[in-house]
Amino acid sequence: MKLVVTLAAALVATSAFANAPAAAPTSKGDPKAAESIVNQVCAGCHAVDGNSAVAANPKLAGLNAEYINKQLNNFKSGERKNAVMGGIVATLTPQDMLNLAAYFSMQQPKPGTSKDQELALVGQKIYRGGVQGAGVPACASCHGPQGKGIPTQFPRLAGQHADYIYAQLNDFRLGTRANDAAKMMRTIAAKMTDADMKAVASYIQGLR
Repeated sequence: MKLVVTLAAALVATSAFANAPAAAPTSKGDPKAAESIVNQVCAGCHAVDGNSAVAANPKLAGLNAEYINKQLNNFKSGERKNAVMGGIVATLTPQDMLNLAAYFSMQQPKPGTSKDQELALVGQKIYRGGVQGAGVPACASCHGPQGKGIPTQFPRLAGQHADYIYAQLNDFRLGTRANDAAKMMRTIAAKMTDADMKAVASYIQGLR
């Protein structure tokens, strides 16, 4: 019930921004200008500093600004489907999204800890070397050995909630998330077993 109330409050809060006159977006976001939206809309799920404490909600702190902006725009266009986020971004302007992306990219990500060390060790092998014989490449080849990602191309993963990582991998596997470039993640996830996904997700949560 608390989550429903929080999400409802966030959706109501966004309506206030819908009535504000939209200005032409600049090429860069203004973190300061995002603060009111963060406090009224985003903080309930992602925390003010972007370090969500809820495993189902992704940590946004330290993610590349271009990546965050793309995801927000994909939610708005419907290319990436999520009932809650779709409703929240519906009233955001292009400049609002640039501002939010800049704001969260500047927040300091807090490290996580793998809850199952044995599972994380299995995931470490997949993250660093892929799955031999299955055609699954090493996650590190795109997201970096420390999970910091490659700006504008591949997102930061280090410290992200294992439950969220698993959910996204599964969505890519099922095709319910399809906003990856050239079907890259869908192709990779389709070759992973459920056990592979849970293992690599566990490792990523504790990656630093």
